Amino acid sequence: MTKKIQIMETVLRDGQQSLIATRMPTSDMLPIIKTLDEAGYYALEMWGGATFDSCIRFLNEDPWERLRLIRKEVKNAKLQMLLRGQNLLGYKNYADDVVREFVEKSVKNGIDVIRVFDALNDTRNLQTAITAAKEAGGHCQTAISYTTSDVHTIDYFVTLAKEMASFGADSICIKDMAGVLMPQTGFELVSRIKDAVDLPLEVHTHATSGIAEMTYLKVAEAGADIIDTAISSFAGGTSQPATESVAMALEELGFDTGLNMTKVAEVAEYFNPIRDRFRNEGLLNPKVKDVEPKTLIYQVPGGMLSNLLSQLTEQGLQDKYDEVLAEVPKVRADLGYPPLVTPLSQMVGTQALMNVISGERYKLIPNEIKDYVRGLYGRPPAPISDEIKQKIIGDETVVTVRPADLIAPQLPNFEEEIKEYAKSMEDVLMYAVFPQQAKDFLGRREDRFYDVPLQTVNVKIDY
Repeated sequence: MTKKIQIMETVLRDGQQSLIATRMPTSDMLPIIKTLDEAGYYALEMWGGATFDSCIRFLNEDPWERLRLIRKEVKNAKLQMLLRGQNLLGYKNYADDVVREFVEKSVKNGIDVIRVFDALNDTRNLQTAITAAKEAGGHCQTAISYTTSDVHTIDYFVTLAKEMASFGADSICIKDMAGVLMPQTGFELVSRIKDAVDLPLEVHTHATSGIAEMTYLKVAEAGADIIDTAISSFAGGTSQPATESVAMALEELGFDTGLNMTKVAEVAEYFNPIRDRFRNEGLLNPKVKDVEPKTLIYQVPGGMLSNLLSQLTEQGLQDKYDEVLAEVPKVRADLGYPPLVTPLSQMVGTQALMNVISGERYKLIPNEIKDYVRGLYGRPPAPISDEIKQKIIGDETVVTVRPADLIAPQLPNFEEEIKEYAKSMEDVLMYAVFPQQAKDFLGRREDRFYDVPLQTVNVKIDY
């Protein structure tokens, strides 16, 4: 009997985010959308993550309008987005009223599937988004932020999947942002979750460390329902494995992917010259296509590796790279083994950098790390020792409630602050998540004398 596995295409979001820092404009996407829609994909991931920020900061585009334009063309595949739970698309917790409104408007404007994750796997930070997605008529997929540590055992992740199911998830994703899910572990993890939870299970990984294709073959054998790939033009390196290669390998093993490979080939032919353009412009750095087995040793996402190197190079301290890299797992252990995903990957990396550069551990401490230890991001996966707490926040009390319970409703204030330029609730939400960038974008749109130039500098790839 033919086994079935479906494919989600990431080229419009994570594929291009991982390789070109989300700089692909909507005009590059629209001509191929119908072909993508007819190619037999389960879903097209095309929104959320860093797309929102990049649209208003670098591309002078309305991200809501991108969603609506693509929605008009797509009749078969689902449209999917990535949401950081209570952080939405930003780097801090928002009040429940903002989260509810953002999720509701995302579904109303065309999103079918909202993949929601929390950087700490603190399910309390997913509650509001799950409820809002379901109330709006969307499909809520909760994502396990996969990582490895003494506490992140298969039992830990199975318990987490059960908890997510009890919260009302429609499906579950194993989100391996660093590309460190080993093939046999993937097989065991998928088998155990499928036995424990009667929901569709999706697996997401990155090709950074060179093992992703092997992992996909093993999770398919274990019964995963969906896997995430990127069209070959924007595949490999810090992106996902190539759609065509993975699909052909799976078909040969007796799986039905549902893909029309002729249409998929057309998609690749369309995106190849776009990739070449970004390469020629210098936005596609050859380094992001490198295989980085160190990822498996240090458990650091590929984008974080390159960011650390560029930060050190800017300060003429590139000779400290290996020392900083070795410090990252130590900081992570001190902080209760948080998964290295936005915003924790940036925070842990910065603290490791400061520890090495200052010559004394925790002599310099960013405010974000202090807030994390205070409990303002949620529960760490493992307890933080009293000694480390004392070093970072002294005798301050640690918050134990859900962090968003401490935040008063914010939407009325945001509406008031941006009323001069906002024409819709979508505009207000844009401002809520990225205040300065949205104000400049909306200001340019509404007032031709609003004199803020469009930013064109490169940003770090956002994990």
